[in-house]
Amino acid sequence: MAEARMRIGEVAERTGLSLRTIRHYEEVGLVTPSARSKGGFRLYTATDVDRLMVVRRMKPLDFTLDEMRELLEVTDRLSDPRRPPAEDETRQLRARLEDYHAAALSRVEKLRTRLAMAEEFAATLHDRLS
Repeated sequence: MAEARMRIGEVAERTGLSLRTIRHYEEVGLVTPSARSKGGFRLYTATDVDRLMVVRRMKPLDFTLDEMRELLEVTDRLSDPRRPPAEDETRQLRARLEDYHAAALSRVEKLRTRLAMAEEFAATLHDRLS
């Protein structure tokens, strides 16, 4: 059974990304539409949407486009059923994935700290208004 295909507007709605951002991610090689319609419209699958969601979730953590691209390459390679990686390569890829996981956790903690400081500031302003 063929995977359902969506036009870019539906993908934008599902991901919360703008059309411009999705096109930009295509230009820089983070996502490629799975097909094009007869009229030339980009067509995406649920797998493409999942890929865009990974990128969207990395963005607030300040991962660079190159880091996003590398992580996607790692996960693509680990999940390629047509050409599974050899044991050594799997270990290397999993190590890279662990590095990204550790980096994400660290960046989340920094965001939590910044959020706490921002909330304290907002509370200070609220107190001054009272």
